[in-house]
Amino acid sequence: MTANPETLTLHRQQGVVRRLLRNYSGLVGSILILLFAITGLLGAAGMTPYPPLEQHPRDRLTGPSAQYWLGTDLFGRDLTSRLMKGGANSLKVAVLSVAIATFFGTIIGITSGYLGGFFDNLIMRVMDIFFAFPSILLALLIVVVLGPGLNNTILAIAIVYTPIFARVARGPVLSLKEMEFVTAARCLGIRQWRILFRHILPNAMAPLIVQVSLALSWSLITEAGLSFLGLGTQPPEPSWGLMLSESRALAEIAPWLMFFPGLAIMLGVLGFNLLGDGLRDVLDPRMARR
Repeated sequence: MTANPETLTLHRQQGVVRRLLRNYSGLVGSILILLFAITGLLGAAGMTPYPPLEQHPRDRLTGPSAQYWLGTDLFGRDLTSRLMKGGANSLKVAVLSVAIATFFGTIIGITSGYLGGFFDNLIMRVMDIFFAFPSILLALLIVVVLGPGLNNTILAIAIVYTPIFARVARGPVLSLKEMEFVTAARCLGIRQWRILFRHILPNAMAPLIVQVSLALSWSLITEAGLSFLGLGTQPPEPSWGLMLSESRALAEIAPWLMFFPGLAIMLGVLGFNLLGDGLRDVLDPRMARR
């Protein structure tokens, strides 16, 4: 009896999840990202110990305690609540910017690789121009031109990372378009766009999935850097990078204001990097056979 294709796809997906959970890097990364997502979603829903913008002047610069788990800042605002809300903003920037970059970069990359010739050379030279600039400097330039703010930060990071996804998507297509199943599809008269998106793209998804995880970690660092410079999330809205910037002058008398936002950024980036390493091992056929 022939198995249903949907059932086979489900079994393959379950197998990937099982292998990922057996992978040390993948497991630790998944746990960190799950915690990051939960706290971010709670912060976005307003389920924080205190309103993130609420000031308690009498409790300003209070250290970690039973009342304020991670202490308070210069204005008496609860650091735990602001970290949760800042995590929601960071999660929003990371997910939306990487989603936009993945969508447009993948379309550009697979189309360029499949068509080849002059079109491929032209698109790749344009991508090379973007690669000539360091990511943070290019994002900084875009935000300076567009103006500071959360939405412009998302757009800037998406523009910076689109060429990366274009390169990653193009590579597998160059070999896949010469394979027998693509040639057979052409001989059957299947339309080019259907061959590209129905037959080639699914076989090029593994490196793209790994790249998404890594790009999420880079976007966290980029957003924190822009906010640290005052060009990302604008006060009084909390952001991990902005909270680090505001704590510089108080590092000696209130070290918790710098320690906890820095720790949050480190754990978020570490989680996405570990998850990317785990996905790479799980989705690489050579690693899977070991």
